Amino acid sequence: MLETIEIEARGMRFTADIAGPERGELVVMLHGFPQTRHTWRHEIPVLAKAGYRVCAPDQRGYSAGARPQAVEDYVLANLVDDVLGIAAALGHEQFHLVGHDWGGGVAWTTAALNQDAVTTLAVISRPHPRAFARALEEDPEQSRKSSHHRTNRRSEATDEMLANGQLAQGLLNAGVPPQAVDTYVGTLGDRAALDAAINWYRALGVSSGLKGKVGSVGMPTLYVWGNADGSVGRHAAEATADFVEGPYRFVELTDVGHFVTDQVPQVFPPLLLDHLSSRAGRDAS
Repeated sequence: MLETIEIEARGMRFTADIAGPERGELVVMLHGFPQTRHTWRHEIPVLAKAGYRVCAPDQRGYSAGARPQAVEDYVLANLVDDVLGIAAALGHEQFHLVGHDWGGGVAWTTAALNQDAVTTLAVISRPHPRAFARALEEDPEQSRKSSHHRTNRRSEATDEMLANGQLAQGLLNAGVPPQAVDTYVGTLGDRAALDAAINWYRALGVSSGLKGKVGSVGMPTLYVWGNADGSVGRHAAEATADFVEGPYRFVELTDVGHFVTDQVPQVFPPLLLDHLSSRAGRDAS
């Protein structure tokens, strides 16, 4: 049975959906922007039924109880420590990690810096950070696709997204179903929540102490990319393989955009379940 709980970690309270047997292997699922834990509504019951303990938190800024004010509070190092803190609060030193979009970036970084803690890694729509950086330097298309990383850092970005329903319309235009849009906007339609979420982008200009430290990952890794993704191009997606040293599966989805779990909800749950239950994943746990 799915429960919504408050997890005390690092002096904050993270709202999270949790399901599955308490003694099951922990799977931590990290949402992207502009979404919430609702991103994983189709995956959670499938994994819980298979015996996993699944935790999908609203991350820093998205949870009302974990919303510090300063931009520097949202640097990547803090986001990574939040993941470790949430897992520890649930009594787990090791866990499977899943992420989408910004949550995928946090997942790659957490896994690269904590290879003994992350049993398997699965990421949607976000390449490895170094593959992403390489594409931004080498591929004009990726620079264009990532232009929102610059515009979202402006002080006026929050008010612009809230004006005239632009946040909701952007999600609808990207193929996110109206019911899911309503849920996401139910959280991010609050100015404080949206401003905190956008602080993830603003904090890109603040040193996190991680530059040059995010190397390859060695655990079994699944990367899923839709080739109609408006934010990530093929160059970055395919270059990700260069930064995975363990068993690796790259799945390209034809004519699917950035918001995979919303657009084609039937696709990712079986891919993820197969990834978690693979012999490679079990051997690494």
